[in-house]
Amino acid sequence: MFKKFSLRSRIFVTMILLVLIASVLIAGITVFQYREQARDYHEDRLLRKEEQVKQSIDYALRETTYPVTTENLAHIFREEIYRIADVQNVNFNIYDLEGGLIKSSRPQMTVDSVSMCLDAEVLNRLAGSADRRYVEENAAAGDKYQASYTYILDPKFKKIGILNLPYFEDNSFNNMELKEFLLRLTGVYLLMLLIAIVLAYFVSKYITRSLEQVSEKITQTKLTRRNEKIYVKNPSEEIGKLIDAYNAMIDELEESAAKLARSEREQAWREMAKQVAHEIKNPLTPMRLTVQSFERKFDPNDKDAKARMKEFSKTLIQQIDTMSSIASAFSSFAEMPAQQNETLNVVKTVKLALDIFNENYIHFIADEEVIIAKLDRTQLIRVVTNLVKNAIQAVPEVPAPRILVTVASEGEHVKISVADNGVGIADAVKDKVFEPKFTTKSSGMGLGLGMVKNIVETYHGQITFTSQQGKGTVFTVLFPKEKIVEPKQNVS
Repeated sequence: MFKKFSLRSRIFVTMILLVLIASVLIAGITVFQYREQARDYHEDRLLRKEEQVKQSIDYALRETTYPVTTENLAHIFREEIYRIADVQNVNFNIYDLEGGLIKSSRPQMTVDSVSMCLDAEVLNRLAGSADRRYVEENAAAGDKYQASYTYILDPKFKKIGILNLPYFEDNSFNNMELKEFLLRLTGVYLLMLLIAIVLAYFVSKYITRSLEQVSEKITQTKLTRRNEKIYVKNPSEEIGKLIDAYNAMIDELEESAAKLARSEREQAWREMAKQVAHEIKNPLTPMRLTVQSFERKFDPNDKDAKARMKEFSKTLIQQIDTMSSIASAFSSFAEMPAQQNETLNVVKTVKLALDIFNENYIHFIADEEVIIAKLDRTQLIRVVTNLVKNAIQAVPEVPAPRILVTVASEGEHVKISVADNGVGIADAVKDKVFEPKFTTKSSGMGLGLGMVKNIVETYHGQITFTSQQGKGTVFTVLFPKEKIVEPKQNVS
């Protein structure tokens, strides 16, 4: 899920998460530290109280007139235990070595408040302790309760009893301090979070700004046009390397595009030159043969000399006309005449273009009598005549040839269709129909449809076709109507 986010979003979310995680960790460590300090404080306080009580007990044992034995502890501390408890401000209990209660500093002893006999586990742990001290930890009324057990020694360091010091941990002050500190810390965290959000927004925007610019430029990079380089002021090292790599790629791309365009132009002109040379050679061969034959067989004294001369001249003229037609077709494709836009009735102009054809199987249909468009009359006639010529050449072997030319309005466009029931176009060559040098006829240069496509696209129109072999072909041309269109500049 996180991988689907944009880089900017991931940077933003990561920075916020880092602040939140840091806040939670600091809060957790703070609570832990407070609890550790409280635990150390209570342990130290219990130990100090215990030492103070033991010192008072030792002093009482030294000053007493009773023999210092376990049996006399009740007599020795009968009144002294209350004085010590009052001076030290702590209650404590004295047990014999068997765990039986001897004396307690509490004025009123009850079974619930003071244990009359120590557990065997306490005695065993105390006996097994290296420092002759055992601290028992319990919970009572929601507070932690500790009880320390240590031996009472006589002046000769002989065990004569057990000192029990109960200690209830009062954490109310620490808890109040912790709560107040956490509230202040929460306010600081909220301020930090707000600052982090603002900083994360601007930092992520700053980091990704250059990347977005590079991405936008890469998206706009086209092989067919000049691409702009990227210039960023004071970029980071990584972004600078990326920009340098992109700019170097643009230089290489432009160089490759220039080489490719030059190569394509040279290849196209080479192919065109081959086609022109081939087409010119076609009439030159019969012209050469005719001249050679005329030179061998012509007799000025022959009574049919005049007729032979006329036939010879006719043959040469026909071949010269063929060469002229080839030159005109090539010239028409290579250098289109300047466009002359005028408001014209497309229906009338198309019908006029069809008047030059004498074939009775050409039919014309128009949905309306007047369809106005801004076009060049000569170019429109050239488009129609070329399409009709192609249709005528596609139906010579059809028993009942038929060519239908239609003009109709289609939204903001005028549609001209030329349909025939000729041989059709094979699927294998449909992609090459509009290529300048392509032709399926035995003669001609194949420049007609390429020139038609050039004219149509000059006026922001489009030309399409559908064809089935053996059934016929339909060419459709769409021109914008009633709109002055500035023609595109021809780029040779």
